[in-house]
Amino acid sequence: MLNVLKTENLTYTYEDGTKALNNVSISIEKGDKTAFLGANGSGKSTLFLCLNGILKPQHGRILFKDQPIEYSRKGLLGLRSKVGIVFQDPDNQLFSASVYQEISFGLMNLGISGQDAVKKVETIMEEMKIQPFRHKPTHLLSGGQKKQVSLADILVMEPEVIILDEPSSALDPKHTKMINDKLNSLPDSGVTVIISTHDVDYALEWADKVIVFKDGEVFAEGKTEDIFMNKELLKQTNLRQPSVIKLFIHLCERGILSRNLPVPQNFDTLERYIIGT
Repeated sequence: MLNVLKTENLTYTYEDGTKALNNVSISIEKGDKTAFLGANGSGKSTLFLCLNGILKPQHGRILFKDQPIEYSRKGLLGLRSKVGIVFQDPDNQLFSASVYQEISFGLMNLGISGQDAVKKVETIMEEMKIQPFRHKPTHLLSGGQKKQVSLADILVMEPEVIILDEPSSALDPKHTKMINDKLNSLPDSGVTVIISTHDVDYALEWADKVIVFKDGEVFAEGKTEDIFMNKELLKQTNLRQPSVIKLFIHLCERGILSRNLPVPQNFDTLERYIIGT
């Protein structure tokens, strides 16, 4: 599979001397659903800003589809049209006078205007269910609506990779489901999706691969179920084992389920195991 994003020995230190990334090397394959886990301040957000070209590492390099990032204006514009990032706080991303103008802005930067731009904006607004507030000022939107618009903001440019920092943070159940449903559908259209999250239950159900950060370094990476079955690793990184895995292990220990069963990623799968016994 093609490595759509790759970092080699990435190091980034902030002006106050804080080393946020230390010798980070990762590979993200095309079509992957990758979840980054780790405590606040472990380096996840800094890495995301580097992957999108917002921050430039002092050491190491980033490759997009095997080509090093070019930090010229043209190079960064091209990168950001292909690698989009949705910030944890939408207020750091939204600045236009209305929802329609906000979503149109990225297309204008790419030189797309006229009926082509109108069609793309109308399509993404329909997909994200934001037509009812198309003319509303972005600062008057609810938190969930802002998250919808910030995601539409990126998707309208048809990126190959989309990065989301805590996509469901501070959202109500309705908007959490809406955002999660969209993230689940994106890989079907060939989009590579990268998220950071503290929700281990969601990471287990959604991700193909997990990368665990600690103190600015990659502490562990691997298949999602392998990471969450490793109790010692979870202890060392202060991560909770997903609830469905805890129950699965308990049922196996009591002889109710076979240890040969694949690790369930959600309670629906676990229920099928139990009914089938």
